[in-house]
Amino acid sequence: MEHVPPPAEELALLDRELAELDARRAQLLTRRTWLLAALRPPAPTAAPGWGAPSGAPAQPWGYVPKQPSAPRGAQNVLLTLGGLLLTVAAVAFTLVSWGSMGIGGRSAVLAAVTLGALIAPAVLLRRGLVATAEALAALALVLTLLDVYAVHAVAAPDTDGLGFTAVAAAVLAALWTAYGLALGTLRLPLPAAVVLAQWPLLFWAWAAGAPALVAGWALLATAVLDGAIALWGKGAGVRVTACVGGSAMGFSALMVGLALSTTASGPLGAAAPGALLLAAAAAALAGAWRAPQGFARAGGVVAGLAAVAAVGGVPAAALPDGWRVLAYLLCGLALTGVVRAGVPRDAARGVLAASGVVVAGALVWALPPLAAVLLGPGTLLSDVWAGSPEGFRSALGSTLPWSELAAAPVVLALVAGLLGAAYRWWPSVVRITAPLAAPRTADTGTPGAGVPGAPGAAGAAAPWPGWSGWPAWSGPGAGARKRPSGAALRGAAGAGAAALGWGAILLSGALLDVPYALAVAGETALVGGLLALAVRSAGSGRGATAVPVCALVAAVAGAVSVGVLSLASEGASYAVFGALAALFAGAAVRAGAEVPRAVFAVAAVVWGTVLTGLAGRSLGLAPQETAPLVLVVPALTVLLGARLRRNPVALPVELTGALGALIAVGLAVSDAPFLALVLALCGVLAAGAAVRPERRPVAGYLAAALFVLATWVRLAASEVSFPEAYTLPVTVPALMVGVLRRRRDPEASSWTAYGPGLAATLLPSMAVAWTDTDWLRPLLLGVAALVITLLGARYRLQALLLLGGVVLALDGLHELAPYVVQVAGALPRWLPPALAGLLLLVVGATYEQRLRDARRLREALGRMR
Repeated sequence: MEHVPPPAEELALLDRELAELDARRAQLLTRRTWLLAALRPPAPTAAPGWGAPSGAPAQPWGYVPKQPSAPRGAQNVLLTLGGLLLTVAAVAFTLVSWGSMGIGGRSAVLAAVTLGALIAPAVLLRRGLVATAEALAALALVLTLLDVYAVHAVAAPDTDGLGFTAVAAAVLAALWTAYGLALGTLRLPLPAAVVLAQWPLLFWAWAAGAPALVAGWALLATAVLDGAIALWGKGAGVRVTACVGGSAMGFSALMVGLALSTTASGPLGAAAPGALLLAAAAAALAGAWRAPQGFARAGGVVAGLAAVAAVGGVPAAALPDGWRVLAYLLCGLALTGVVRAGVPRDAARGVLAASGVVVAGALVWALPPLAAVLLGPGTLLSDVWAGSPEGFRSALGSTLPWSELAAAPVVLALVAGLLGAAYRWWPSVVRITAPLAAPRTADTGTPGAGVPGAPGAAGAAAPWPGWSGWPAWSGPGAGARKRPSGAALRGAAGAGAAALGWGAILLSGALLDVPYALAVAGETALVGGLLALAVRSAGSGRGATAVPVCALVAAVAGAVSVGVLSLASEGASYAVFGALAALFAGAAVRAGAEVPRAVFAVAAVVWGTVLTGLAGRSLGLAPQETAPLVLVVPALTVLLGARLRRNPVALPVELTGALGALIAVGLAVSDAPFLALVLALCGVLAAGAAVRPERRPVAGYLAAALFVLATWVRLAASEVSFPEAYTLPVTVPALMVGVLRRRRDPEASSWTAYGPGLAATLLPSMAVAWTDTDWLRPLLLGVAALVITLLGARYRLQALLLLGGVVLALDGLHELAPYVVQVAGALPRWLPPALAGLLLLVVGATYEQRLRDARRLREALGRMR
């Protein structure tokens, strides 16, 4: 009895067999294509591929050779070139050969050619020759423009050119609109009509000598027309062209209105351009009401900015120059009311973005005076302790027009207050803005998402007919982009409030020109407040990390600014830097997180180092005499590091102390005896740090190097001509100790065993040999270096080989240098560059071999001990 499967199972079997047949058919077609390519003779200029015989494909199976250009593509190229040539010929005929014909001949030729170019596309479309029809339509467009030029040049030469152009553009726009609608297959006529429609109103206003405001209205009307075409036009090309034209015309209208509003002599003068700006805002918002996501947000931004310029321009015209920005800022803040205005979500987001742009612009306007307050004290560095200035402004050395910046602290304080309120009542802000923060797509929970035809679902119905013609600026994944979390946004609001509030207080002191002492005390107190905020916010956990980080950065910046400001007076310098050291040290003790604690501790070390430098200046010490005093703070950091041990703060503190020691070395460079003393003291500090096991690998070598360097400097300062008398007694026992060390530990490095001892004699002797005019020292040094180099090569000791080789090379260079200079002076000037070029060519030609040689040399040195 034959088994008959159920219908569902039989259908699955049939689908599986059909899929296998399709796969087999595709495989056979691929093989057939390869066989045809293999039988085709190779091109004469084609080179055989690597690993494959000439004329055969590189992949014998599954390889699909690149198909030749489609006949349609070649045809399009030929037609495009033909259309361009015909266009060039038509232009040349009109401009060059026009005058050699009579009026009848001219009219007959242009009319016949234009009419033929307009009729031919319709005939070609019936036969399916779309590309040919497009090319002739482009030629017809150029011919109609030439017809207009010819009519004006012959039939109406006395008419106004601008007025004639306006009428001609309107007529041609209507003609090409009708032509494009009649021949719906062509893609060129309707976009060309949109382009032509941009100019009638503008040229009409220009021809009539209308004022700039009328021209602005003409531009706005054209932009509104473009917006309507973009919403209801036919085809993607028409809509894209209308979007581009509307953006250009709308931007021009906004610029005209803004220029007239900002230059108005009073509120009444600003009302008329304000009406233009309000109309532009309404038009942009109306377009955003129905546009897709990207366009809706852009329209909301334009509408918001235009509304701010329109409404804020009226009171701004009645205010002094320094207060106008406040009017625009208040209008920008008023835009936040769009949250409850019932505006579509994307458009409302655009309006809120416009509000943010206005606020950001106002803050940027307030930045220059704030930067002057923070950076202005730098002028005091050229004359430290010259005397306390009378007021705060005189200490800044800035030439800013402070009277015109009176609104700057008000702007900063207003925005800081709003951000602080948002930080304080963040749950209320989230609740109010919940409609705008709702996700857009099914991925994020839009009501109705995922249901066919519902908003936000894939395959949802278009918002208007022909929606598919829009560029894909928004889509199912547009609303699923990663957005900042609520905690991060709240932290940003709190950080902005802290920074702007601090800036507002600083600017207020500069604008009020408070006394110098009050300015210094106030800025120091602000630093203390910022440190307290940083410590408290880091421990509370509210606002993530933005608030403590911002407070920390502002505290450091304010400390640097007030520290430089205090350099005008000796007493103020000690008071400020002492207070800063105490404040940052206290913050380091109270801070709970490791990174802020390390920053606070490092800053305290820096301020303490500055205090030691100030003490040296007060004692009347020279810079080199101040250097040992500066080492007090590095010594304290070594002791503090021993106390902290493996605490994460220990390393940054010790590194900052090492930086202070480097500054001390720099101060003592001008005096060799003091430099030797400072280097020896630094060696003592490094040796003290090397007592700890975790610092020994670095600090031990550093201490040895510092002691040796201090010895060399001391010998040079004493003008010792025979350093070997002092270095050899050190080298011999050091080498003996190295030999004993190697006997006990054959794996010990030669640098540890012999490096210090050899360097103690070779390097000072090399330094003296370069200034020695006698031949005996270089000879003995060269022989010793040669022996050391040979011993290093024989026993595979890296330290001996490298130290001996370097000293031998430098010694030989010293001896040959006079002869090299003499030979170089006798050579032609062109020969050294030529030799250098030849050397580069040789090295380049044998680059791989040289690279292998260098690699082998490195490996050989690495295998040495």
